This record gives sequence, structure tokens and C-alpha cells, in this order.
Amino acid sequence: MDYEDQLERALDNSPDIAEGSGRFEVPDPDVRPEGHVTVWENFEATHDRLARDPDHLVRFMQSELGTSAQIDDRGRARFTGDFKQRRVAEALDAYVADFVTCSECGSPDTRLVDEHGTTVLKCDACGALSSIPDL
Repeated sequence: MDYEDQLERALDNSPDIAEGSGRFEVPDPDVRPEGHVTVWENFEATHDRLARDPDHLVRFMQSELGTSAQIDDRGRARFTGDFKQRRVAEALDAYVADFVTCSECGSPDTRLVDEHGTTVLKCDACGALSSIPDL
């Protein structure tokens, strides 16, 4: 196998990483009050964009906001209490910093993986493994 074949094979087996730093944008949370709860209308689009499990994200948000929450049958997150968009956005930013962005290279091309019984953040761009906070 010559160099070109080996290079082609390596490129085929490596994850697709899009170029450019401005390509990753987290949707702003679209929240509104509904009775005694705050509804996050675009929750589904947000966890899809982050490529994270919705239950993981909602558990983090519950902890950050200090309230109970659930995901309704329409894919929206519902938080007990009145929370302004800014407060939900701040909590979401904290989630992205802790559970999405690579601490080594800053890439959002990461995933949560199990390493020896511990969940860590694995970066597909640089290969770094980073510890994450417990939920």
C-alpha cells in the first residue's frame, strides 16, 4: 500500500469536521410563560443542534435553574416557575461550556463517551478527552 492509498484510507476513517469557527451557533432559547411554568419552545431544535440527549440537557437545566422540569409530548421543556429568556440562555451557555465545547481546542465537534465507567467529553477534532461535571 503506497502513501496515497494510506492517506485516502485515513481520511475515509476520520470523522467529518467542518471548517470555520463561525459555523457553530446555538439557537437562542425561545421561552414564554404559561401559567405557573416556563415553556422552552425550541428545546428540541436546541438539543438536536448540540447533538446531546434531551434528558441530559433538561437535568442540567433543572440543576442550574433550581427547579423541576419535564419534556412534554411536543418536545418542549417545561420548567416550574417563571424564568426570563436571559436566565435560560445563561444556563444553556454553561451547558455548552461544560458538555459541548472541547476544553483543549474549543471545537463543538464532541460527544459524551463512557471511558472505564466514567463519562467524558471526547473531541472528534483533536482527540482530547476531558472530564465533565457530575449532574
